[in-house]
Amino acid sequence: MEPLVAVLVFEFISVGTGGEYTKTALVEFGKIVLFGSSFGFTFAHALNFSINRKWIPHYLLNVFALASVLGVFVLSDSFAHESGLLAVVVMGMVLGNSKSEYLKELLYFKESLSILLISILFILLSANINMEDLLLVYNWKTAILFSIVVFVLRPIGVFLSARNSSLKLNEKLFISWVGPRGIVAAGIASLFGLKLVNSGVAGAEYITPLVFMIVLGTVILNATTARLFARIVGVFLKKANGILIIGASDVSRLIAQYLKKNERHVVLIDSNPTHIDKARNEGLEAIITDIYSDALVDNIELSDMGYIMALTGSADINTYAINKYRSQFGENGAYRLVTEDETNNPEEALFSLTDDFTLLTRTVKKYPVIHEIEINDETHFKKLIEITINDKDSIPLFIKDTNGELKIISSYSLESPNIAKGCQLVYLGKPIETV
Repeated sequence: MEPLVAVLVFEFISVGTGGEYTKTALVEFGKIVLFGSSFGFTFAHALNFSINRKWIPHYLLNVFALASVLGVFVLSDSFAHESGLLAVVVMGMVLGNSKSEYLKELLYFKESLSILLISILFILLSANINMEDLLLVYNWKTAILFSIVVFVLRPIGVFLSARNSSLKLNEKLFISWVGPRGIVAAGIASLFGLKLVNSGVAGAEYITPLVFMIVLGTVILNATTARLFARIVGVFLKKANGILIIGASDVSRLIAQYLKKNERHVVLIDSNPTHIDKARNEGLEAIITDIYSDALVDNIELSDMGYIMALTGSADINTYAINKYRSQFGENGAYRLVTEDETNNPEEALFSLTDDFTLLTRTVKKYPVIHEIEINDETHFKKLIEITINDKDSIPLFIKDTNGELKIISSYSLESPNIAKGCQLVYLGKPIETV
């Protein structure tokens, strides 16, 4: 909302003649709001509709989106002078809140474009500053404003924006400290400051140097203290414990629900839209994608993934997935389901060598429940595992230690489980009688 409010305020100031807001000036302001909002809203939906209907070739998607934005800016400005900026701001807000499957791809392009343009913006902003301008804001009032921006306004903005999100208090505090970096303020200052000075608006000469000092101060402060502040508020990632599950079938979703209840970050990926929709409806984090695509590697949502579990019905896909993504997301372990045809004992084999996708699916249909049973020692553990292997209706999944940490069971861990008294065996399917 910041860009929209800033644009509206600027347009309202601009329509005034010598500071007098006459009826004609207000009509002009109304035209700017009307044409800017209507053009931005209409063409945003038109672009989204065209993308979803696949009328635009995929390789031209980014270029067409950029051309559309520039076209809307020029078209709106031709109907009402100065309304083009408002039109593209509204267009961006509408597109950003759409549910297009191509939105993330456009966002990646936007980020690349933003880095280039913002770099140029800061250079131009600095080029417009001279020492005389900086001396205008070299006083204690600037220090007070800087403190208010950093310690009051930015946290208020973050907390209001994230009021219905799943972010924790410490995460909101960290975002408040490093998130808003003054990009919007710098853009507005460079675009509006000179125009207001040329229009003779009183006090406009303070805008550009003041914003420059605020941006420079926050960048230096945040860049030097971000790591320390992350440790203080407890958001510093010490170890990647997230689990990436390949496949979002009934089996994968049931296991993901259990992991989520045990406070593990779980993300499911699948190319089947039906499976992804079911996962999201169950409150799980799921991404529709093809594992043969390189899009996953650049996905910021997967930055804390340290384990991979390939749970699809295709042995080829499972093998390909862990081989391709082991280095990015499987630093702590990459596991896959094996097939009955594999006579060897691969290190990445999930669960036991007899638990393939068919058996898992059949078990989930009969007994869609995950149980926990306390383990006395290694002998007791091996006896429980033997029961599950012979029973065929119970499948071992994890070992939960005394601290509540989960260890994925593989065929190798069955041979050397390192069990301590008080650990629990987590298994799927038919309840095991106490032994």
